[in-house]
Amino acid sequence: MTGDDADGPTGPPPDLGTDPLAAVVEKPRTEVAIASLRSEGVYDDERRVQSVDEETVALPVTAAPTETRVRRVVRQTDPVARAPDLATLLEERGWDDEAVASAPSSWAVVGSVVLVSLPELDAEAERDVGEALLDLHGEADTVCAREGVDGEFREPSVRVVAGLGDTETVHVEHGTRYGLDLSRVMFSPGNQAERVRMGYVADPDERVLDMFAGIGYFALPMARAGARVTAVEKNPEAFRYLGENAAMNDVLDRMELVLGDCRDVEATADRVVMGYYDAAEPATDGDRDYLDAALDALEPGGVVHVHATEPDTDPWTRPVARLETVAAGHGRDVTVRDRRRVKSHSEGVAHVVVDARVD
Repeated sequence: MTGDDADGPTGPPPDLGTDPLAAVVEKPRTEVAIASLRSEGVYDDERRVQSVDEETVALPVTAAPTETRVRRVVRQTDPVARAPDLATLLEERGWDDEAVASAPSSWAVVGSVVLVSLPELDAEAERDVGEALLDLHGEADTVCAREGVDGEFREPSVRVVAGLGDTETVHVEHGTRYGLDLSRVMFSPGNQAERVRMGYVADPDERVLDMFAGIGYFALPMARAGARVTAVEKNPEAFRYLGENAAMNDVLDRMELVLGDCRDVEATADRVVMGYYDAAEPATDGDRDYLDAALDALEPGGVVHVHATEPDTDPWTRPVARLETVAAGHGRDVTVRDRRRVKSHSEGVAHVVVDARVD
């Protein structure tokens, strides 16, 4: 069975006619059900998700699902095609070419919430964009303008611009479920490929230390792959979701959850994940460096994943040199195994990760 905890689907009655099919599911399960239907190969991206009532939605499908739990399968007598693009929807709202050119060119759907940057738009234009994005993404019910992340706990700043205003959601990536409140904890949609990758690099029963676990960005895919993960997070709000997500993904038995500073945690690991941009920098608070703590935990022959933000023109020299310098202080040797660009962080700056074996 793929992607969903099913009691078994319900197929369409034989006398429903020839209109397109839709699977009716509970609204809180929309994202999970869509992921499962896509895994089955029966989700229809050409039509929009439509609300049935206050509790359920109709998800367009090309055939009755056989592996995804749904309430029922129905025929849609009034199917609505997915809108072609944001520009067309804004033009329908009276926007001219110059105004359309000022609209956002990218956004992210996280569970039932659309996150979008809306610089230099007035309130009416923001509302138009928000409502158009809801038309474009029928699985979403809230649109938020994101305005950055700040503070020791990397707390996000978002504003609701359209929809129900519910910023708590469940986001699904390759079977991993992330519950979170986007107004209270950080989530970077652009890191999806790296989150998925960590589920493939982790080996069953290997010991992993995730020094900056957040809500479980990397820890959950690794635990689902069979690794035994010590996940450390000092933001109490993120830590609460980390625990809930471990339970929701059925990996509590493979995770040790620690609320606090990762430099204070005693652990022995075959793999260490340092998903915080500044983790490779020298400490400025009198404490030991995060890299020192990572190497103290890492067994000889183990792998460390060091994330950093670096200039696009030369993203590798500084993090590799820093890792080699700290490792030399521990009497250890570094072999770089992989260098990856995760995403663009800002103009001229790349988010990168260095995978290195430390002997």
